[in-house]
Amino acid sequence: MNVDKVLDAKGLACPMPIVKTKKAMNDLTSGQVLEIHTTDKGAKNDLAAWAKSGGHELLDHKEEDEVLIFWIQKG
Repeated sequence: MNVDKVLDAKGLACPMPIVKTKKAMNDLTSGQVLEIHTTDKGAKNDLAAWAKSGGHELLDHKEEDEVLIFWIQKG
């Protein structure tokens, strides 16, 4: 997967991963992909809902060593 920007939101509690994701997405152009790393378990539902409501696409996510990794394509 071609990633245009990586956001490290590890150690941040809700709502900071969403706040930082929104800020990072503002720097991208339509079609670009943001990779987000977070340790906030609530981010799984939060990021999916945020992406959908913002017109973005959650391409994939996985968990690796207690870290959740998401790929969101800007709408």
